[in-house]
Amino acid sequence: MNSIRIIPRLARAFPQTGRLVSRRPFLLTAIKPFSSHSALKSSPGKTQNPKGALTFPDTQKGLPEFNLADRVVLVSGGARGLGLTQAGALLEAGARVYALDQLEKPSPEFYELQSKAEKEFGTSLHYRQIDVRDEAKLHKIVQDVSEENGRLDGLIAAAGINEEIPALEYTAADFNKMMEVNVTGAFLTAQAAARQMVKFGKGGSIVMIASMSGTIANRGLICPAYNASKSAVLQLGRNLAAEWGPYGIRVNTISPGYIVTTMVEKLFVEFPERRTDWPAQNMLGRLSNPREYRGAAVFLLSDASSFMTGADLIMDGGHHAW
Repeated sequence: MNSIRIIPRLARAFPQTGRLVSRRPFLLTAIKPFSSHSALKSSPGKTQNPKGALTFPDTQKGLPEFNLADRVVLVSGGARGLGLTQAGALLEAGARVYALDQLEKPSPEFYELQSKAEKEFGTSLHYRQIDVRDEAKLHKIVQDVSEENGRLDGLIAAAGINEEIPALEYTAADFNKMMEVNVTGAFLTAQAAARQMVKFGKGGSIVMIASMSGTIANRGLICPAYNASKSAVLQLGRNLAAEWGPYGIRVNTISPGYIVTTMVEKLFVEFPERRTDWPAQNMLGRLSNPREYRGAAVFLLSDASSFMTGADLIMDGGHHAW
């Protein structure tokens, strides 16, 4: 189709001034199918196969800035849930991944992904048991992994806990535990990774999992300690980015919205109204699933985000924007 349409000149009067404003016409030209352009057929570096379709032999397939081949990445909280899902994305992008978690054994899905990493992706997935509050053991594991591979390129700090307890009933022990795991644990993991990155002198990327709850109060959800801990993660990320930027280490955070996980499904049994209330609170009218955060993990750990640090990536279906 080669027709040309001209949009007529438009004019309208602004009631405040009575002025008449006209807009220039602009052309809409229907573009021919890609392979029919003679200019492209003769362009250097491009060839035409027998069927007439163009090929590009001089270019690398895909977007190379998303390639994580040969990079070594840690994922705390990586034995299940969101951490394991993001680990899978990193493996597909070519990274060697070490999952850190306090579970004695990772979930069955972990072993499925481990087998897939070797057979399909040509890389590897490993497991190290650790409570992120155990400073000495944590630093030893991160150091061993780094020295074993001769590098450390990235970290996703996804380990965290949540409890729904009214503020009037919270004990100091419960509140402190929440802060120790979600804030102190995240800091210690980032610190351990950054020390190795500085030692090898190649920089790196650290991603800390925060939450939309770090900047809003969730309607109908009573979790003051969790929300406070995620707000602390956001501020921690910004400060680490400022301090470690000179070493070439980028630090960013991701703020997810409500995610449908096995734990959340169990919560819906106890509070069935949340299955309909929560989706109604965002602009998309639905809840997210862990797979929707895969791309964010690869983006932030790859060169695709090489000029991004000290930032928070909000992925909440527009919940914040109302």
